[in-house]
Amino acid sequence: MRGVVAPLRWLTLLIPCSLLLPALPAKALEFTADQITKIDGRSQKSNVYYRDNMWRIDHHTMGPVNVSIVRKDKQVVWLLLSRMKHFKAIPYNAEQELRVTETLPGEVSREEIGQEVREGHPTVLYEVTTRQGEQVDVYYQWVATDLHFPMKLAKKDGSWIMEYQHVKMRSVPDSLFNLPLNFHPLEDFNKTAAPEPTAPGM
Repeated sequence: MRGVVAPLRWLTLLIPCSLLLPALPAKALEFTADQITKIDGRSQKSNVYYRDNMWRIDHHTMGPVNVSIVRKDKQVVWLLLSRMKHFKAIPYNAEQELRVTETLPGEVSREEIGQEVREGHPTVLYEVTTRQGEQVDVYYQWVATDLHFPMKLAKKDGSWIMEYQHVKMRSVPDSLFNLPLNFHPLEDFNKTAAPEPTAPGM
């Protein structure tokens, strides 16, 4: 009997100690994907590299800005003009947050309305209602049950659709979220590009 009591005594001592151990941090969300956005029928494609409080978007557009690096931890967004090797820094705005969580900001209700397989991932289709102040919006959201990730989000009226394709949950290198060493602030370019003042009458 003594041989049984001793292990039990150790167990009662270990349980309180285990409760004092710090909780393991939640695993950071890291992934790469193609992002397809449709606004009023016009489609745009980009590549997304994401790690919790920072993400990079490589735009497939003809505009001067072809890369956006969002550093939520620094509260700044760097817009890269790769052809000119310059960048523009603007303040971070919460509206720039990517929709990569199962719960939507301001969500007030959620109803499951179906199931679907998207790119090999089983998804549940929800109708979600959000409220931001006086504004109420209704969305359709496809959540991959194996990834716990929203594969597609669309306004119910069809005016706005955002979809992730080729989603890969994997680590993303730090270098993608830093400014390239040979890039300079756009303000410096504006100074050097400004014409020299001329004397009156010349």
